[in-house]
Amino acid sequence: MASVTREFGSARFHNPLERKEVLGAVFMAPAVLYMGVFLGLPFVLAIYFSLTNLTINNIQGGFFFVGMENFVELFQDSIFVQALRNTLIFAIASQLLSLVLGQITALVLMRNFWGKTLVRVMILLPWAVPIALGVLGWKWMYDSLYSIINWTLRALHILGPDQWPNWLGTSDLAMLSVIIVHAWKAFPFAAVVFMGALTAIPQDITDAAKVDGAGFFRQMFQVNLPIIAPIVSIGLIFSTVFAFTDMSVVWLLTKGGPINSTHVLGSYAFQVGIVSGDIGQGAAISLFLVPILMIAMVLTLRAMRRRET
Repeated sequence: MASVTREFGSARFHNPLERKEVLGAVFMAPAVLYMGVFLGLPFVLAIYFSLTNLTINNIQGGFFFVGMENFVELFQDSIFVQALRNTLIFAIASQLLSLVLGQITALVLMRNFWGKTLVRVMILLPWAVPIALGVLGWKWMYDSLYSIINWTLRALHILGPDQWPNWLGTSDLAMLSVIIVHAWKAFPFAAVVFMGALTAIPQDITDAAKVDGAGFFRQMFQVNLPIIAPIVSIGLIFSTVFAFTDMSVVWLLTKGGPINSTHVLGSYAFQVGIVSGDIGQGAAISLFLVPILMIAMVLTLRAMRRRET
């Protein structure tokens, strides 16, 4: 009788955390709560604000529903059209540059040489250091009077005595400058992804390619790249999201200038919604990033699936 009671008691007071479905829900709850509070709620509020005429002046009351009016007005705004174009140029160009630099860096760091550990730490600094500190250094290098880049180019006789580019004061050069700074910050992440992927390639495959007479470029593009493509694609997705949503480089370096020529969607949404106080219009601008990111993610995932098949 006592044994039956003990068995009944143990079954009755069984720890619910021992059940897989309960334990899984407990572990997932913090992540779901974080996404709901810090991602889902702001996204819903952005949609709501974009459908109203909310500004900093009528935030206490007096704003009302305007439907798609904010979105229609955006396409009549030449600065928004320029920011949309700049977002695509900024993200694609900086991604390509960071991928090339990341792959070259990964190949160099795969070699054995003296001080490799120190070099690996130094390579990670652009990615690890706060972007505000990095931009201060670049702002000095791009300075219109004391640019070390211009002094170096003149010392190498690449620039003539009358040539002195104003990197942040000319529209084309300013856009090139922010792309370079973002690629400088992003390429260590690409290098780490490439290094992790390259170290996962079995040594037998590398040795077989060398025995077959495959040169460096043939081994890289016909042997290594197809193997590491799934890993690199995941890293590419993350870096693409960072590139499309990043506004810190543009805002800290140029604030969208000169004459709004370097604005991306993020910086323009910040200027309109926060600095100028037109919250509804700023929310509408920021929401244009959603379809752009969805298209970029779908194309990347489709390319991954096609390569796997």
